[in-house]
Amino acid sequence: MKLSLYLETTVLGAYLDNGDPFRRDMTIRWFERELGEYRVCTSLLVRRELERIDEPHRSGYLRLLTGLENLELADEAAILAEGYISRGIFHRKFISDALHFALASFYKIDYVVTWNFGHLANVRKQARLKMFNTAAGFFSPSIVTPEFLVHEVGV
Repeated sequence: MKLSLYLETTVLGAYLDNGDPFRRDMTIRWFERELGEYRVCTSLLVRRELERIDEPHRSGYLRLLTGLENLELADEAAILAEGYISRGIFHRKFISDALHFALASFYKIDYVVTWNFGHLANVRKQARLKMFNTAAGFFSPSIVTPEFLVHEVGV
């Protein structure tokens, strides 16, 4: 059985980002060589975030979603995200980050893959999310960057 991944918007954004060559190259390498080893999920939330990007990049980003499993925006995930906000784990203005994690939690996805160090990929946030999810009876995915999923760097 394949491990499951939830691709948060910043991973797809990094694929075409010329502003950070390390992230772009790491993301492309992982996406093209190893993504097929996983059950890869995303959501309508990711699509909506990508649709707000101007052309010519919008079309390229949206093409990356082709063939990925789309998770439904379940009411339970919205309630869970609201719990993160009410406990101060996420500020309300970062509701989309709370929803990304809540969706992955609700659907029991193994990893949330992100380049968002400020609001997702940091150990303090991950510890608070795990504690909250455990107390609420929800699965708690690990939060990683693509580089943690690359088998061989520089090959």
